Amino acid sequence: MTQRGNVIIKALETAETIRMLNKVYADSWLAYHQYLMEAKVVKGIRKSDVKAKLRQLANDELRHVHMISDRIIELGSTPIDSPSDWTEHTNTGYETSSSFDELSILDLAIKSAEGSVYVYSGLAAMLQNKDIITYELVNEILADEVENEEDLQELYNHIEKS
Repeated sequence: MTQRGNVIIKALETAETIRMLNKVYADSWLAYHQYLMEAKVVKGIRKSDVKAKLRQLANDELRHVHMISDRIIELGSTPIDSPSDWTEHTNTGYETSSSFDELSILDLAIKSAEGSVYVYSGLAAMLQNKDIITYELVNEILADEVENEEDLQELYNHIEKS
């Protein structure tokens, strides 16, 4: 980003924005891996529905990785490039399930989505009226995360009632 572009970011340090973006970048990579692996190991009568949803979520997270990394680069930095650093810089962490049944996997995915909604909501509040471009990007991802949380909860409720 040009020096002029950085000046447009009002009352917010570019370095702080980059730091926060790197944290959600790490979150997205870890969520991508979590959803991808859960789709491989899930068990249960409705596992095909759960697998399909988890694969879609993994694809969403990979898209978020690209969006966030592009913005970090636009701001003049480099995204965290080492997978070993992702867990160190994450907001939401990486949790695994000891059980691979569909409800346990969905419960873990719901918690992950809830954490993402919380993090992106806070990031949006921090960026509002300060960095319009990053704010819009964060709100787009936040909308995805809210929709994903709702879809996961709906699938969980449907399977639980079956």
